[in-house]
Amino acid sequence: MVIAETTNTYTSLTSKQKESIGLLSTGTFLEYFDFFLYVHMAVFLNEYFFPKTDPHTSALLTAFAFCSTYVLRPLGALIFGYLGDNIGRKSTVVITTSIMALSCIVMANLPTYAQVGISAAYIVTIVRIAQGMASMGEVIGAEIYIMEVTRPPIQYSAVALIAVVGVLGGTVALGVATLITYTGFNWRLAFWFGAIVAVVGGIARNRLSETPEFLAAKQKQALQKNKTVEKVDKKSALALFLIHASWPVCFYFAYMYCGDILKNNMQQTAAQIIHQNFIVSMLQLLSWFALVFMSYKFNPLKIVRIRLAIFAIFIIVSPILFKYASSPMDILFIQSMIVVCGFMGIPVMPVLYKHFPVFKRFTFATFTYALSRALVYIFTSFGLVYLSDAFGHWVSLLVMTPVAIVYWYSIRHFARLEQETAINIT
Repeated sequence: MVIAETTNTYTSLTSKQKESIGLLSTGTFLEYFDFFLYVHMAVFLNEYFFPKTDPHTSALLTAFAFCSTYVLRPLGALIFGYLGDNIGRKSTVVITTSIMALSCIVMANLPTYAQVGISAAYIVTIVRIAQGMASMGEVIGAEIYIMEVTRPPIQYSAVALIAVVGVLGGTVALGVATLITYTGFNWRLAFWFGAIVAVVGGIARNRLSETPEFLAAKQKQALQKNKTVEKVDKKSALALFLIHASWPVCFYFAYMYCGDILKNNMQQTAAQIIHQNFIVSMLQLLSWFALVFMSYKFNPLKIVRIRLAIFAIFIIVSPILFKYASSPMDILFIQSMIVVCGFMGIPVMPVLYKHFPVFKRFTFATFTYALSRALVYIFTSFGLVYLSDAFGHWVSLLVMTPVAIVYWYSIRHFARLEQETAINIT
């Protein structure tokens, strides 16, 4: 079994573990780079692939392009979840990386609306759906793989690093988007970069070995004469879903909702909005790096509880902050509070995943993640367009308060499971 070289504390990584983290981080970086490259350049790229419309219709088209990535993610989760739980973790992440590479190549060569008409919008949508489906075996697969080859406390930091690399991918995408909008740099080269990274990453991932925990479970299953069906606790599945569903709300308010305010209320250009979002992403990246180091020293459950308490105060005053925001710097402060203190799974995900059976873990982790993203992003992208008209900036309090409550309930549920596990061990 591949474990840390120390006997009891597991405070360091073996060379094999470091190699695995490096290979998996490459794919995670790619997935987030490709996804956020289009998301943050939507105000720019939609002009190439969608017909020109009035501002309201344009907002709905942007929401459609944004949500298209998530529509069939639950289906992708079931497909790649099945592969991950039956064929293996390694094979699944290699397959998904190959799909991401192909989608990048298509985007890099995609003709514009001016060239092929509405077909360009259809192709963009199909590519985004393919990327969304493939990403289900990518990010969650990487987290589960690292969780199964490491042990606490180094496990918490190692798994959290995957999420940080995802933020890094989004930050680099924003940097590239800023370069493109300010200098006229060819945006297609960015997608070619993503394709090259995916191809190299896919080839390199063949060096991965299957996780010892999965192999041990397979061996145990083979020795059993009467194979028992593993059962998943329904409350744990619901709690995991609610935690996964929390961050999309924060992401939408930080980048999409605030972006609309900068554009419509403060007359900021697309380039200025992208530049500000790049700053926000950098702050998010730094704060998540801090969480990686904190999880090495402190219990992840305590970390998320403290952050939730701080964010609850922000939620209460958020309508007032939005109402009196009069400059991009005011909006930057709001965005920073959301991405630094908002709801998220980092660094607590290993604590959650380990309470699911080995042969159900990949499927439930990916499916709850995919379903949460599909439902919440569709609701926030389309629903908030109308809720904002009805309630104004009070929509932040209206939406984020129930999310905070269910997030607290879910963290509390897994904290109880941890206590029960500790008692059973002793």
